[in-house]
Amino acid sequence: MRPLASGDLIVLIDKVGRRHRVRLKAGERHSLHSGVIEHDELIGQPEGRVVTTQMGARLLAVRPTFAEQVTGRVRQAQPIYPKDLGAILIGADIHPGARVLEAGTGTGALTLALLRAVGPDGVVVSYEQREEFLEAAKRAITDTLGGLPSNLGLKLGDVYAGVDERDMDRVMLDLPEPWQAVPAAKVALRPGGIVFAHCPNVSQVQRFFDCLREVRGFGMLDAFEVLQRGWTVRGRSMRPSHRMVAHTGFLCFARRLAEDDLFEPEGEGFR
Repeated sequence: MRPLASGDLIVLIDKVGRRHRVRLKAGERHSLHSGVIEHDELIGQPEGRVVTTQMGARLLAVRPTFAEQVTGRVRQAQPIYPKDLGAILIGADIHPGARVLEAGTGTGALTLALLRAVGPDGVVVSYEQREEFLEAAKRAITDTLGGLPSNLGLKLGDVYAGVDERDMDRVMLDLPEPWQAVPAAKVALRPGGIVFAHCPNVSQVQRFFDCLREVRGFGMLDAFEVLQRGWTVRGRSMRPSHRMVAHTGFLCFARRLAEDDLFEPEGEGFR
């Protein structure tokens, strides 16, 4: 990995775990309650360098992880949390070379995760109905990747009214009313493809699954939530964290069938 350079976005982490996002620039300094960090002390240094302020505070300088970029950005729309993103990518089996249709783009968090998963040989097409959200997502993607990749198509449009894409491997829905997008998902998906919907509450899950059953052509309907509880490790002492990231949404999946049928096995354990 190349050394830290002017223009790089880094995170300074202090001894109590506070994170400070800094864009490095030659000749500038960053002021903290614990002192000042000169940018020139970090430029040209390897990632993972520990720096000390003039007040003696020590901070670790690293590039932000994908999860930190998702949660640390100023946003207009509610993001999908990192704990859910991993489960979504595995649950929907997003693989290198996959052709993925997404709606809506929102903060661009899921879009970025999909791009990383499909790789350069895959394709991601993302619809967003609100122009200001689409522009914000473009800025977020550009800020993270340094530009808009050639295998990403960003479209301003309403998927409830239909989509142009066909024979897609996956359809990913992060919409207020995902059940309204089921007809579009049905015609866009290839047989065996997977549709996903992020539903904040139980009534949305029920309406989404009811619509899948009504239009037929779907099977293996499945929903779950992910709860994340951290643990504090100090020397030989361990304890669960006082706070946890609990319910943020239900992750709903279904498979596209080759015919207009319905297939719902009884029982659990089909993930």
